[in-house]
Amino acid sequence: MKVLPPEKHRRLRFLAELARKEARQLMLTDQRLFAQAFTEERARSLERDIDLAERADAFVARFGRLQDTLGDKLLPIHLEALGERTGAAIDNLDTAERLGILPSAEDWLTMRKLRNQMIHEYIDDPRILANALQNGHAYVPTLIEVTEAVMNDLRQRGWW
Repeated sequence: MKVLPPEKHRRLRFLAELARKEARQLMLTDQRLFAQAFTEERARSLERDIDLAERADAFVARFGRLQDTLGDKLLPIHLEALGERTGAAIDNLDTAERLGILPSAEDWLTMRKLRNQMIHEYIDDPRILANALQNGHAYVPTLIEVTEAVMNDLRQRGWW
């Protein structure tokens, strides 16, 4: 375990709290958007159903934001605090998986591709969008699990 300088410790706590808030927001949006399956028909209705479109937009944004906060910001500084070597994103994901913080680096990369698909295919093809959103919904528990794993580790170490 490495002793972090105070500014890095504050950053670690800030990012952990941010991830916790983002996870809560994602769960709420997920519950509202997926109260029923997100079908191709629902995807086709986005142009005329503004409320549904806003919920879909919020889901995509919150899914991506939490994944970015965890993978690009929180995991690297958390690994550094643990005395682990940090590097390229894939290396950090592999280390986080080895430490039991992340269930699967491969699944994380799949989620990343899915996030990009939700953003880029959003307008073009309702079938692809519906499939991407349903798949994103299936990964929400993983994002929540990773957030909780980091928070639990911080608590156990007395850093929270």
